[in-house]
Amino acid sequence: MLPVFTHPACLAHDPGPGHPEQPARLLALLSRLDSLTPVERRESPQVSLDLVRTVHDAAYLDRLAAMADAGGGALDADTTMSAASWEAALRSAGGAVAAAAYALDHGSGAFSAGRPPGHHALAGSAMGFCLLGNVVLAARSALARGAGRVLIVDWDVHHGNGTQALVEREPAIRFVSLHQWPWWPGTGAERERGVGNIFNVPRPAGLPPTRYVEDLWAAVARAIDGWAPSLAIVSAGFDAMAGDPLGGFTLEPEHYAELTTRLRAAMSPAPVIGVLEGGYIPSRLADGAAAHLTALA
Repeated sequence: MLPVFTHPACLAHDPGPGHPEQPARLLALLSRLDSLTPVERRESPQVSLDLVRTVHDAAYLDRLAAMADAGGGALDADTTMSAASWEAALRSAGGAVAAAAYALDHGSGAFSAGRPPGHHALAGSAMGFCLLGNVVLAARSALARGAGRVLIVDWDVHHGNGTQALVEREPAIRFVSLHQWPWWPGTGAERERGVGNIFNVPRPAGLPPTRYVEDLWAAVARAIDGWAPSLAIVSAGFDAMAGDPLGGFTLEPEHYAELTTRLRAAMSPAPVIGVLEGGYIPSRLADGAAAHLTALA
């Protein structure tokens, strides 16, 4: 059985009416789980604040907690909190960390179905709907548990600028990102290499889906050539699917299944986990996630 870590608090995070990152996204995914027989839900724990402080500034974390206590508010033009958002962020990050721990302990995959997402969050500020760097926290926790190397593959349509900023000086973590270019947030050029551990794949909108699949796979192959990870973490955004209102890519569910299957084969015997990021048509998000989860299982 493939464990899917989630928590009711992640549904209570309310960014406000009309915001793209709505609870309906996660509701659609969780509803689809009922038809996926090799999947079982598990409760996401709260992430350890000691771990979070290794990634994010203490003053920033205090600000998030205080804003939630005050009932919520705006962190930037795109990112807002409600009273429940701090708990949701701790559970979303906790699910990612729990998925990594499960994978390392059992040598098999897992998925974290949480919100808010995380790949735009910076050390000292929220950004792009994201509060905490969920995949970075999972990667750091894996290294602390003895994983020698961690690969992060981000196929969200937007560049994971927060993830890159948080790991670009860590040679034990490699980051591969396929993303639309030019597009928000304006980062992710191929020349951005960190300490040789960053592999960006910026591509224009509207290409055939097989082009995106093959170009991402070529970057993954370069990243792991002579460099065997102990764990792969997918920043699993599904806003690169055709028709998403916040992107212009053309992927379909079968392409996520193909990429997941290829990644599992290339990583073996090391496990692969997925962590939910974007995707803003709930039914399409559920379609893409179901394909990814089935391939993971």
